[in-house]
Amino acid sequence: MEKNKKTIGIIGYGNMGKAIADKIKTVFDVMVFDKDKAKIDNISGVKTVKAIDSMQEIDALILAVKPQDFEGVLGDVKAIAGTKLIISIAAGISTEYIEKILGKARVIRVMPNLLVKIGKGITALCKGKFATDKDLDFAQKIFDKTGKTLVLEEKMMDADTAFLGSGPGFHFELLSHIDKEKWQEFTENEFIPQCALSGEKVGFPKEQAELLAKLMAEGDLLLLEESKESPQALCILVTSRGGTTEAGLKELKSAVNRLPDAVEAARKRAKELSRR
Repeated sequence: MEKNKKTIGIIGYGNMGKAIADKIKTVFDVMVFDKDKAKIDNISGVKTVKAIDSMQEIDALILAVKPQDFEGVLGDVKAIAGTKLIISIAAGISTEYIEKILGKARVIRVMPNLLVKIGKGITALCKGKFATDKDLDFAQKIFDKTGKTLVLEEKMMDADTAFLGSGPGFHFELLSHIDKEKWQEFTENEFIPQCALSGEKVGFPKEQAELLAKLMAEGDLLLLEESKESPQALCILVTSRGGTTEAGLKELKSAVNRLPDAVEAARKRAKELSRR
């Protein structure tokens, strides 16, 4: 690996881990581990390792595993965490929780959304107790390669998960009931205003909520175009069993004016799932 490049480790090579790796591997050296060896067989442009403790040379470690697998991974990471910047993308896992297990680790919590797949992601970041402003800047530089980034206070991360993390799922669900030729008109005239209102209701400033809703909605349409997938298929991709999007979809009931209720339900579910 080139010594003048920073090296980013990624644990977990599922949808999000792969999307992040694909977007950053031209700028950073990337090292990947996944317990499912089949996922990292024959991948190009990144180095793969057979064990987490082989990642000694990395500068930052992205934990891209599901919340239910998170505690076990933290145990494995503890041996190398001391001098590394730890970046977690697990929904609902607080920096304080990670610090309890890893000690005085420098932790950045990150919430990307599905749109990182096409470089149009909207990723929120917050820093833990021991992370520095320099650490936060470095994490932003990583995720700037996947789309737009914004820095939030940690207390806003559940709202971000509901608004921007689950938001594409709600958009895709609504589009699945509309003829394709009307997607653009519906998105501009109905979805974006209701989405912005939803963001505002969960705590985002009005102007920021309007901008983020517009960026997300435009990214959703681009993802539909580039992926050739149906809205139903992409909605399923965003929806985890028992997660925030599923909770919001129960409130949405295919009516765009129910979107604020859906986002609030997703925020409540994010809070329920949180580990602090």
